[in-house]
Amino acid sequence: MTARQPLFVGGSWVEPDGGHYEVIDPADEQTVGWAPEASRDQVHAACAAAREAFGPWSRTSPEERAAVLGRAAGIIAARLTEYAELARAETGATLGTARGMQVGVAAARFRRYARVEPAEWAIPPQINEAGPMGKAGVMGALAARRPVGVVTCITSYNNPWANPAGKIAPALAMGNTVVVKPAPQDPLSVYRMAEALEAAGVPPGVVNVVSGSRTEAGEAAVASPDVDMVSFTGSTAVGQRIAEVCGRGMKRQLMELGGKGAAIVFDDADLRSAVAGIGTTFSFYSGQICTAPTRVLAQRGVYDRLVEQLAAYATRLKVGDPREPDTVVGPVISAAHRDRVESYVELGRKEGAVVVAGGERPDLPSGFYVAPTLLADCTSDMRVVREEIFGPVMAVIPFDDEEEGIALADDTDYGLIDYVWSGDVARAFRVARRLRAGGVGVNTVGRNMEAPFGGFKRSGVGRDVGSYALHAYSEVQAIVWPG
Repeated sequence: MTARQPLFVGGSWVEPDGGHYEVIDPADEQTVGWAPEASRDQVHAACAAAREAFGPWSRTSPEERAAVLGRAAGIIAARLTEYAELARAETGATLGTARGMQVGVAAARFRRYARVEPAEWAIPPQINEAGPMGKAGVMGALAARRPVGVVTCITSYNNPWANPAGKIAPALAMGNTVVVKPAPQDPLSVYRMAEALEAAGVPPGVVNVVSGSRTEAGEAAVASPDVDMVSFTGSTAVGQRIAEVCGRGMKRQLMELGGKGAAIVFDDADLRSAVAGIGTTFSFYSGQICTAPTRVLAQRGVYDRLVEQLAAYATRLKVGDPREPDTVVGPVISAAHRDRVESYVELGRKEGAVVVAGGERPDLPSGFYVAPTLLADCTSDMRVVREEIFGPVMAVIPFDDEEEGIALADDTDYGLIDYVWSGDVARAFRVARRLRAGGVGVNTVGRNMEAPFGGFKRSGVGRDVGSYALHAYSEVQAIVWPG
C-alpha cells in the first residue's frame, strides 16, 4: 500500500506538481501510502475539465447516467474486501465498520441513484388561473429540475467512502460534473472510487479528484470561476470560510457541518435501549461523527442509574487494533486530534465535571487511541458541553421537567440531530417537534436514508439524502407558454 498516487484530472492520471505526502494508519502509525499534493494550477485544470465535460454529460439521458452509476456500484461491491482494508488503514475504523458502513454504504448509494424515479424529477407547477390578466391570461407552465453545473465536493475524513458517494452519485445522476477534494488524512480511498467510476465508463472530465495536505487545493477548488456549487462536509469553522467565498461568487452551497446532539432521556425511558443507542458515541467512528448524541440530558429520576449504566457500558468496550474482530473502539484519526480530545477531557475536569469512565490514555504500544470517556455532573455553560469534541466523549446533564429538557437541548449553537427516549411515545413526538434540530430520533439512533439530512443553526445549510439530494444538486427551471 505504499505506491505514489497520481491525481485524476480530465480523465487522465496526472503526477502532482507538489509531490506526495504520507498517509498514516492511525492504528499503528505506519505508512499506508503516498497521496498527491495538487498545485493551485492543477486544481484549476480539474475545474476547467469539469466545465468542458458538463455540456455533453448534462445532455445525456438519465438512463445513460444511471447505467454508469449502476456499473460503479457493482465494481465497488465486487472489490469490497480490498477497499475496506484500505479504508480501515486510512481511517482506523474497525474492519466491520469499514466493510458495512463505509464501502458497503458507498455501493448502496451508487445503486440508489442509479434508480432515480421519474417522479423525483418532476415538480408540480402552481398556476394562478386568476392572474393579473384574468382568465384570458392563463399561461401553460412547466417546472423541471436542471443540473447546477460544476460541483466541488469537499469530503470528511471520518468516512472516505459513504460521504463522497453521497455527494458524487446524486450530483452525477442530475447531470452535474464534479471536482472532488478529499480530506487530507484519507484520500486514497476516494481515488479508488474514481478508478471504479472510470472503469464504469464515466466520460473524461465528469469526475476529477485532487488532493492536498495544505489548504491550497481546497481553496482553489472553492474559488475557481468554473465552479457553480460547493458541497462540503466538515467543521462549522471551515464551512463559514467556504460560505464567504461562495457568497462572493453567488455559488450554490450544501453544507453539512458540526453537531452537538442532545439525547433527552425521560424517567419512563427504556434505559437498556437508551444506553445502547447513546453508547454508539463511544464506538461508531470512535466518536468522530457529527450525529453522535454527545450531550446526554437525563431527567433526575433516572439520572444516577443512567450515569451508572453508561459508565459500565463504556468500560466494557474493547479499545484496540481495529483489525481484531472483537475490537469495538479504534483510534482517532491523528496524534494531533487525540491531543485535542484529551485536552477537552482535562478541561472538563477543570470545569467541575466528574470523570466516571475513561479519562486516561489506553496502554497500547502505538496508535492514536482515546478511551471512551463519560463526564457527569455537567452544566450547560461548560465548554465540554457547548463545543464539538469529535471523539468518544460524552457529557451528562440533569434536568427536572419537559420544558427544562427542551430548553437545555436547544441551548447550543448547533442543530443537526437530537434524540428523545421516553416510554410515552406521544410525549416523545411532542418534544421532537419542538426541538430546533434538522432531525430527531425517537427511541433510536438509527437513520432512514431516504429522510432529509441536514441541520439548523450552525450545523449546516440545505438537505441531502434520498430524493432531497437530487433537489440539492439541481436548479428549478420554469417554462411558460400561452394557454
